[in-house]
Amino acid sequence: MANSEKQGIFIALEGCEGVGKSTQLALLKEYMQKTNQSAVFTREPGGTELAEKIRGLLLNEGETVPPLVEAYLFATARADHFFSKILPLLNEGKTVITDRFIASSLAYQGKARGLGLSTVLEINKFALNRMPDITIFLDMNPLNSWRKQSGTTVSGDRMEQEADSFHSLVYQGFKELAQNDKSIVEIVPCNNKNETFEKILSALRERGAVK
Repeated sequence: MANSEKQGIFIALEGCEGVGKSTQLALLKEYMQKTNQSAVFTREPGGTELAEKIRGLLLNEGETVPPLVEAYLFATARADHFFSKILPLLNEGKTVITDRFIASSLAYQGKARGLGLSTVLEINKFALNRMPDITIFLDMNPLNSWRKQSGTTVSGDRMEQEADSFHSLVYQGFKELAQNDKSIVEIVPCNNKNETFEKILSALRERGAVK
């Protein structure tokens, strides 16, 4: 991990729908507070006023958004989020932990929407001034996710309402990314929330991101 003296650490948590990302982020936030370690938690799409407005458009199940337009909207939200919030914090030496980043666009729009990884990377090139130092992928098939097992759904979320075939492609996309970029992506199997959290902590400690 190449960080200058003033550069902070950039961490992204990735995974399919319903696999417990929110739970793990809450546990990580609690751990950081208890151990007096400073970190800023944020999310995509979102994190800034403009990006949150774009999030509303992207996830509103009443909207019909063509795949290419969807990719551009995600990239627009990401560019504002990154340059307005994430990069200034990193330049101050802060640790920034985001719920999703570029890997999600590659899996969702590149793989599942069929746009291709190169197209999505090209669309996002201005938002990728710096990639995450560590990307944690919660490895759980969305067809057997905690949400599926409990029979619950998230109403009003267009992505959640996609067919199982779409979510299977998203999962394949994440798995391919993890296999092809082992220097960055840590794969954490989702067994139960406490075991998963310990594996996340272990991965972050090994890379010097947390104590």
